[in-house]
Amino acid sequence: SSPMSGRGKKAPTKTTGAVSRSARAGLSFPVGRIHRLLRKGNYAKRVGAGSSVYLAAVLEYLCAEILELAGNACRDNKRTRIAPRHILLAVRNDEELNMLLAQSRVSFFFPAPPAENTFPRL
Repeated sequence: SSPMSGRGKKAPTKTTGAVSRSARAGLSFPVGRIHRLLRKGNYAKRVGAGSSVYLAAVLEYLCAEILELAGNACRDNKRTRIAPRHILLAVRNDEELNMLLAQSRVSFFFPAPPAENTFPRL
């Protein structure tokens, strides 16, 4: 047969395992779990396939943003571990995150002290 006939020995195709939707979207956050929670939460009768990917991407971005700023706050305080205080400082010092999380509390910590002279002398 001619070389263009389309027949002949083909390399055996290797069957690949299941690929998670998070991996497909290039995300670390669990798309499948978020989809399940959207369905079980009775937010709507139906949940589109793309909505959970979008929400996972948004949550992952917000986490990355907060963790980066918290890591910087951590480094500024000469620490190697991010503590709740560092997350609080990161959020309160960032204008947009502060607006987004204005109604939220960071547990296990007191409110952010004022910028200078933290405690007044009695």
